[in-house]
Amino acid sequence: MGKSSPIYKRVLLKLSGEVLLGSQEYGIDPPVIKRIASEIVELLDLGVQVGLVIGGGNISVSYTHLRA
Repeated sequence: MGKSSPIYKRVLLKLSGEVLLGSQEYGIDPPVIKRIASEIVELLDLGVQVGLVIGGGNISVSYTHLRA
């Protein structure tokens, strides 16, 4: 079975900082980033243009936590 044409040619994906936590209390979980990246690559392979907006609240919280 071949790949079908995507419905959308362009998408905007907003990822919250909380999604990037994975199983961690703060920061960014590398396995989560790898999984998200592989899913984005699938979209790119279909010819979909992908824009990303990534929240960073967990990064500023971890910085504050480390300084305390």
